[in-house]
Amino acid sequence: MKSLRSMIFGLIVGILVGLWFGVNLGKDKPLLSNPFAGEPVKEQLKKTGGQVLEKGGEALQKGGVALEKGGQALQDQMEK
Repeated sequence: MKSLRSMIFGLIVGILVGLWFGVNLGKDKPLLSNPFAGEPVKEQLKKTGGQVLEKGGEALQKGGVALEKGGQALQDQMEK
């Protein structure tokens, strides 16, 4: 009975430690860091800034395409 209890205890501790290390490996963090800690504000700002720049670039590109189509339509009307 004592052997079964110690085996179950060891299994539970092993699972918890394995989950701790697994979460850190999945997030590309050091093994012994806190897996539940949030991202630092600096990293959040970098990520958000990158997303803003990406979406702004996409909007600018769409606007350029629309402007080009409008200019082409105007040029076609002027030629007629």
